Amino acid sequence: MTHRVSADYLAEITRDAFQRTTEMVRGLDMQQLIGPENKLVNPLLWEIGHVAWFHEQFILRQIDRREPMLPNGDRLYDSISIHHADRRVLPLLPLDEIQRYRERVLQEMLGRVKGPIASEEDSYIHQFTVLHEDMHAENFTFMRQTLRYPAPPLSGAEEKRAKDGEAGPLPGDVSVPGGEFMLGARPDDAFVFDNEMWAHPQKVYPFKIARTPVTNAEYAEFIADGGYKNPLLWHDVAWGWREKGMPDHPVYWVPDGEGGWGVRHFDGIEDLAPHQPVIHVSWYEASAYCKWAGRRLPTELEWEVAAAAESNADGSALSSSRRSYPWGEAPPDATRANLDGWAQGCVDVAALPESDSAFGCRQMIGNVWEWTASSFEPYPGFTPGVYKEYSEPMFGTRRVLRGGAWPTRGRVVNNRYRNFFQPERRDTFAGFRTCAMPDWYKG
Repeated sequence: MTHRVSADYLAEITRDAFQRTTEMVRGLDMQQLIGPENKLVNPLLWEIGHVAWFHEQFILRQIDRREPMLPNGDRLYDSISIHHADRRVLPLLPLDEIQRYRERVLQEMLGRVKGPIASEEDSYIHQFTVLHEDMHAENFTFMRQTLRYPAPPLSGAEEKRAKDGEAGPLPGDVSVPGGEFMLGARPDDAFVFDNEMWAHPQKVYPFKIARTPVTNAEYAEFIADGGYKNPLLWHDVAWGWREKGMPDHPVYWVPDGEGGWGVRHFDGIEDLAPHQPVIHVSWYEASAYCKWAGRRLPTELEWEVAAAAESNADGSALSSSRRSYPWGEAPPDATRANLDGWAQGCVDVAALPESDSAFGCRQMIGNVWEWTASSFEPYPGFTPGVYKEYSEPMFGTRRVLRGGAWPTRGRVVNNRYRNFFQPERRDTFAGFRTCAMPDWYKG
């Protein structure tokens, strides 16, 4: 059951998503909008048309039964039927025509919801297509990073960026008690993706998890100790991936010629910030680091417990309480999470103390996505949602990430949100935090 929301709220988030997509391509010429051939990223010109087509397809056409606005729209922008490699050779519309199409879709979207409170169906499907556009806004951001384009010009960023970005490290673990935890979404949650359905009891054993993600300085020690050159630290498949010409460092790190590192950030080189989380690393790299450090990645159950759970009065076991965000129920803001792209990059791992979970984990929402040990699998009783291809085709082929990153829209993420990527991907805004090995393993 989806909570009914106001028509004004749906209009607000629809306009906001439209504005963000517009800013994602601002300042780029036609050559940049097509971009070079790249197996990881779509042409930005295709992507901007796709997000408008998605609104039209799932709302204006499937619900309202309207005729297509573009006679050939399905042949251009349907991501399920059009193979990735074919998107750059399509007869794509020029940007001005796409913008006119987007404006028509926007106006139809704004005009169809009547209020003050939208129906349950409209409350769900409008939020779903807006959140889909939000996800693509993050895609645009890592596409601009991948292609060495300038950072996206976001209006109002200076006033809205996360606070106290330079705050140093925050080492150490926190202890999380055992007990039972309901993993996944509950019917009374405000908005739910199909892969979050439904909450089911899970046995939790006590564990220790790092207060923050692994930092650049910590990861540099792994590199300096030959971590990329030691096959004993890598899974067999991961070592095969390593030997396919991958550099012996994170993909955007650049040697500074003095034994240190810089990092390419969009179209420029910056000094590597030692206390920011390492970012743009694959699951393979995260796993190799853990083995080198004598640590492990958390399961997604452990991650969600550390973010969402609370302990009972004496701290001996988990209580039945569950938080929507690590800090409580209030939605994210600049004092609690580095989200929405405003900071144009990461902040130090010790920043934003108001983000702490009940157990003292910091920045579990925002800054960097966090790889987990878990394969992306359905929860018991899974049923595909209205967009049947959103989750189901990916089961068993991806690893789960949690928490959101600095360009993730704040309305997308919460403690139960499940992201998923192939383990070799490192163009995404992913880092990781680690868990201590259990005592039985050490013994």
